[in-house]
Amino acid sequence: MKRSILHVDMDAFYASVEQQDHPELRGKPLIVGGTSGRGVVAAASYEVRAYGVRSAMPVSRALQLCPHAVCVQPRMGRYAEISAQIFEIFHEFTPLVEGLSLDEAFLDVTASLALKGDAISIAREIKQSIRERTGLNASVGVAPNKLVAKIASDLDKPDGLTVVTPDRIVATLMPLSIKRLPGLGRKKGDELLAVGVKTIGDLQSASDGQMDRWFGRHALHWRARACGIDDRAVEPDHDEKSVSNEQTYATDLTDERQMLAEISTLSDKVSSRLRRKGLRARCVGIKVRRADFVTFSRQKTLATATDETRLILRTSEELLRAFLREKPRTRVRLLGVATSEFDSNDQPDLFSPASVTTTAIDSAVDAIRQRFGGTAVSRASGLLRQGGRARSTPSRRRED
Repeated sequence: MKRSILHVDMDAFYASVEQQDHPELRGKPLIVGGTSGRGVVAAASYEVRAYGVRSAMPVSRALQLCPHAVCVQPRMGRYAEISAQIFEIFHEFTPLVEGLSLDEAFLDVTASLALKGDAISIAREIKQSIRERTGLNASVGVAPNKLVAKIASDLDKPDGLTVVTPDRIVATLMPLSIKRLPGLGRKKGDELLAVGVKTIGDLQSASDGQMDRWFGRHALHWRARACGIDDRAVEPDHDEKSVSNEQTYATDLTDERQMLAEISTLSDKVSSRLRRKGLRARCVGIKVRRADFVTFSRQKTLATATDETRLILRTSEELLRAFLREKPRTRVRLLGVATSEFDSNDQPDLFSPASVTTTAIDSAVDAIRQRFGGTAVSRASGLLRQGGRARSTPSRRRED
């Protein structure tokens, strides 16, 4: 049976959420991700993209391109909330949903066609449901495989719907820029451009010898990709590898108490996300980037997997103190906390009074934040922060 694969990609997701929640931002060039020159663009509205601003660009460069742009800090909790609504819509059409990020997913609707109609009708209904429930627009690519569906979703943004039938795959890909091939990477793309390979069609027609020179033992793989051949299945049980949060600072941190306060806030955010996802982590790590951009990481494996803020905070503090003893007088540009090695079946010590108390506190904090917002309550250990000088950097870099 021929497969029907959809790739749904929200349009400028973070920026669109901000413009939906704050009507005064609609129509304005908007940058999400930093309000200082040392921040990074997490998302750019289509209005600011017209000036050449893109995700992952330093805010300082973005403001040079568009000095009148409006900058707002990310609200990851709010984006996760909207994302959950969107994924609920996906699951109304098929259980085969492979999430790639908060705003992007593959859907295999092959088995849904008898009940839901053809793939194009399903794509239109998904777009309409997202618009009605969230006020946001999505672009959808419809194709026989994941590779072509992903490329197709980006061809008519924003609010696009692009269908590529099996007999049109090669012709559709042929004139596209080589950099539209998913997974190729910026470095390899630049190398190919330098030798005159500008379009996917150039790869389709390249000789075997040329492909060997450019890709070595991966030549056959990239030949197949250029021709739109992809037999990967949509994997609904794609496990999350890590949950993390990091911050880049407008002014380098030099005071240990301030660093510990930042680590407290980051640990709080990470543990809250673990509980929201129903995950417990056995490994806790920290990331430290110095003022000279040299980056260090330290991690520790716990005896029992946990989602408790107290344990994650204590571990990350221990790691940071050990790092600062090893490298005193470090000027810190960025701090991060990461958790991994998840085990949703690993049970906490239910008979420990400390665990019972901590769980109750965590549950109360989560409930307050869910009702009144992520900043409604903060832990005392995180109060000695840099105030407005801290800039949040989401752990996911791709956002269209």
